[in-house]
Amino acid sequence: MSDVYITATGLFTPPNSVSNAELVAAFNAFVEQYNQENAAQIAAGALEALGPSSTEFIEKASGIKSRFVMSKTGLLDPKIMTPLIPERPNEEISILAEMGVAAAKDALAQAGRDAADIDCIICAASNMQRAYPAIAIEIQNELGCGPNSYAFDMNVACSSATFGIQMAADMVKSGSAKSVLVINPEICSGHLNFRDRDSHFIFGDVATAILVEGESVQNNGAKWKILGTKLKTQFSNNIRNNFGFLNRTAPTGVDARDKLFVQEGRKVFKEVVPMVAAMITEHLQELGLEAKNLRRLWLHQANAGMNRMISGKVLGHEASDDESPTVLDTYANTSSAGSIIAFNKNSADFKIGELGLICSFGAGYSAGTVFVERAA
Repeated sequence: MSDVYITATGLFTPPNSVSNAELVAAFNAFVEQYNQENAAQIAAGALEALGPSSTEFIEKASGIKSRFVMSKTGLLDPKIMTPLIPERPNEEISILAEMGVAAAKDALAQAGRDAADIDCIICAASNMQRAYPAIAIEIQNELGCGPNSYAFDMNVACSSATFGIQMAADMVKSGSAKSVLVINPEICSGHLNFRDRDSHFIFGDVATAILVEGESVQNNGAKWKILGTKLKTQFSNNIRNNFGFLNRTAPTGVDARDKLFVQEGRKVFKEVVPMVAAMITEHLQELGLEAKNLRRLWLHQANAGMNRMISGKVLGHEASDDESPTVLDTYANTSSAGSIIAFNKNSADFKIGELGLICSFGAGYSAGTVFVERAA
């Protein structure tokens, strides 16, 4: 069986950055306004007063300091508290596809490849802006892929990228494709409740792309041999978003809190950390590797505390910034794209033969591990 490689990654970063201080100012203005408008009910005990947020609370809880978003308009307005992204006509490229195309072009340029050489595009992300036609097919069309290429969407929440990598690798191994682009466009700000103190700071927007190819394909850049992939799912309601087309059939719940991102953060932390650490260790053993062989862990960028604990359990010591780099501080949680951003920005210093791990975990629960070796 021929070897499979990651031959390039691409990154599109939105133009707007939002600091914790900006978010907190908007949130606290909303809280003050809400408490004033509902003062009588709060005094009577019919409603609970909302509490303010702070930059100190956010950084201690998550490690996040800022995030990038596609639109700041509306997001920082206490009366709106959501990004305003105008709907586009069908004749114009959709915003998710536009982001995905930008990340894809970056990956193709790095590998010295042309879109006409791509056999398949997988758009793997946590939220698609429509059911059909597939965003992946729109990206395929915009890039100008070959006439025999194909494309499809998939969603495994924060693990979509690693699940997409395994699917792409399996395609290459089977001979059904030579070059596959896995694209992760994430507008997480669109499903975030900016009026919720416990989560209003979590997410940011971004798009990433991963080019997966067989050993026979020539490219101009680095090559990362995929040593093995492993996927895991375990049902949990602790991270959930109930938005969908059936909402219109039950209109009383259309604007309910559960139609945006909701989570039981402490439960997620308690359950996901040991699950992922055990999965990584098991996969290492299956591949005949040891934790000491790992040069770096590119972990999902959800929470700094989770990453410290997972890497510590795997490595047997607290990981250094070099062993487990973070982009969480400037990008926040970008769902499926987080580990790919970390890989994109923190892999150029690898020497041939050095090993690393791309790892995701999130809603589902879902988790994915991709062990790689710098090969060229």
